[in-house]
Amino acid sequence: MSSLKLALIQSSIHWHEVQANLAMFEEKIWQITEPVDIIVLPEMFQTGFTMETSLAEPMNLTTFKWMKQMAAQKKAVVTGSYIVKEGEKVFNRLVWMFPDGTYKTYDKRHLFRMANEDQHFDGGSEKLVVQYKGWSICPLICYDLRFPVWSRNVDLEYDLLLYVANWPAARVSAWDALLKARAIENVSYAVGLNRVGEDGLGIAYNGHMGAYSPKGETLMFSDKEETVIVTLEKGELDRFREKFPAQLDADKFSIER
Repeated sequence: MSSLKLALIQSSIHWHEVQANLAMFEEKIWQITEPVDIIVLPEMFQTGFTMETSLAEPMNLTTFKWMKQMAAQKKAVVTGSYIVKEGEKVFNRLVWMFPDGTYKTYDKRHLFRMANEDQHFDGGSEKLVVQYKGWSICPLICYDLRFPVWSRNVDLEYDLLLYVANWPAARVSAWDALLKARAIENVSYAVGLNRVGEDGLGIAYNGHMGAYSPKGETLMFSDKEETVIVTLEKGELDRFREKFPAQLDADKFSIER
């Protein structure tokens, strides 16, 4: 498949109201009238970015089953992160739900210490690269964006770097710059979805979801509460990589886990 169509739902989030958020996002998903391949939701889409780990759910409960239902009904991948508990551990976990009900997960590695996320959550240790419709996709979460080594496209293992976030307006210039940089340095598409509105702590968010080409071109940008559909072309990516194979000169390294 040469093209990949993503629906990015940039929205406000009801603070700590799981059922209200699931109902809201379900309505927004059903407002997507054209066929898409992937539906993307923000980080902690059913609570807002919170340290309230009492809101954690075990896998295969309410939010998981909701994602499974949405993916099956829309015949598209549904992805976003929420708070998941496994035994004594709690993760900010991205779930990648395929239309057939199978799924992959990624646990946020870089926990945002300035909000004490590292004091409440357990960090992940494995990067996820998903194969879907002829594309290799690496989904990451918010603060991960600041760490280029973790995001590095080793041997072109992915075609699309996808971030879901709750990135505050006060630091949104960093979000804009780093998303574009990740696309350029990794010879890949980079797409980032944020949220808008104000959370229960009074922190403001102004979106700035964007899609960038490996040349650093802006393919899509929005600072509004809206759903935007963006189509990425694999052929254009392959041609650019053949013409400008910067990945062949990349430095070798290893990551301590």
